[in-house]
Amino acid sequence: MFEAAEPPQTLSKEQYDAVLPGLRIAMLEAQQRLRKADFSVVVLINGADGGGKSETVNALHEWFDGRYLRSETYGPPTEEERAHPELWRYWLWLPRAGRIGVFSGSWYAKPLADRVAGKLSDLELAERTARINGFERTLADGGTLFIKLWFHLGKKAQRRRLKALAKDESTRYRVTKQDWKNHERYDRVVGASEQLISQTSTAHAPWHVIDGEDSRHRNVAAARLILDAMTERLNHARTPPPAARLPPIPDPETALDRLDLTQSLGKHDYETRIAQLQARLNQLVRKLHKRDKSAILVFEGADAAGKGGAIRRITWALDSRTYRVIPISAPTDEERAHHYLWRFWRHLPRRGRLTIFDRSWYGRVLVERVEGFAREAEWQRAYQEINDFERELLRSGVVLIKFWLQISLEEQARRFDARATDPAKRYKITPEDYRNREQANQYEAAAAEMIGRCSPPDAPFTLVEANDKHFARVKVLETVCQRLEAAFRS
Repeated sequence: MFEAAEPPQTLSKEQYDAVLPGLRIAMLEAQQRLRKADFSVVVLINGADGGGKSETVNALHEWFDGRYLRSETYGPPTEEERAHPELWRYWLWLPRAGRIGVFSGSWYAKPLADRVAGKLSDLELAERTARINGFERTLADGGTLFIKLWFHLGKKAQRRRLKALAKDESTRYRVTKQDWKNHERYDRVVGASEQLISQTSTAHAPWHVIDGEDSRHRNVAAARLILDAMTERLNHARTPPPAARLPPIPDPETALDRLDLTQSLGKHDYETRIAQLQARLNQLVRKLHKRDKSAILVFEGADAAGKGGAIRRITWALDSRTYRVIPISAPTDEERAHHYLWRFWRHLPRRGRLTIFDRSWYGRVLVERVEGFAREAEWQRAYQEINDFERELLRSGVVLIKFWLQISLEEQARRFDARATDPAKRYKITPEDYRNREQANQYEAAAAEMIGRCSPPDAPFTLVEANDKHFARVKVLETVCQRLEAAFRS
């Protein structure tokens, strides 16, 4: 695989000086066009120690307009990063649409290091690369343009490079004991690198191997690849067909229709049980830190189904330092400029904490689907994207508990009217709520499909019969307690 980058390729100073002015102008022009585009560019720079990764990043900062380019070099995760799911720190730094992000190291560094150190078998490496491919596929489907560059050095060239860096006082700090150790096991590093590249070079995110010995050749080759990829995407941008609201459909027969919405709980029993459950929940949430876990509660359901009331009965039992409630409404301009999952990744709790989402990422397959804010291809692929996202959460030790609160149309109408006449609750009701009732069948069909396709054994939806608020709140708290206890036993 790396044979194409050997023997070393060079560019004379005269050739470099001749090509650079025009190349820089073309890069700036492409960047200006990108600012008006609906996609972002992610440049990954990986490769051999001493291959010139940092020099190329510096050159890109010089040649592009730095106001619309951001770079990040990843080392070992910080304490805060270790307290979150593995991909959290990468999602935070993803550029918005119209911008370029340059990542050095990135999500490839750890699997490569672990493979070289013998910590990953072939099967384990394949599992890691499958997760990476899924992550990149999710972003690429959302519009991200990936340009992945691997800088290669032959063994002798690497030794010369490391010696030169170590000899110069201004660069000596860049050569570490680990760099020399990796050089000593050069063949193992190259073998693991080839394996990693072959398993993650895909149609939507291919790798480009560049010889890294000659700095002029390396920088120009990298810049040309970035420029060509950007120009190709900008010149062939397609305007997808507009999304459309779901047409009226007959009342569907779903699992939601089979819920017994007549279930209720008297006031005395409710007050007794809710107090017991809140005390139990308080102790369980305190254990999250000791068990090195975090918890996420997701609340979805019909309008006026009682999500807010159920959430308050949970938070009343907790120390305010241990939880956050994230109410989800229409995305901001900043959120719309990123992948739709970005705003949820940035709110994930660190270990030992609880986060409650009042509506969630399921909006993609609910309101965005029904109201036509997402095209069919977008909400159809969202099921897999959401399942992959939740698997990452579970893998990192998150206890994920999801609820769908269901009420009848008659009970919903009664609650709407009660809100409209109560000055303290009038703010909760809008003309949009009444309009959504006209599409009740579409919402029920979408919810039923969502529940069916996104309820794996370790993160199922709990359906809550919510016509009676007392019954619903007790069932929610009881479920949360049971799921936390089960997680602590595993």
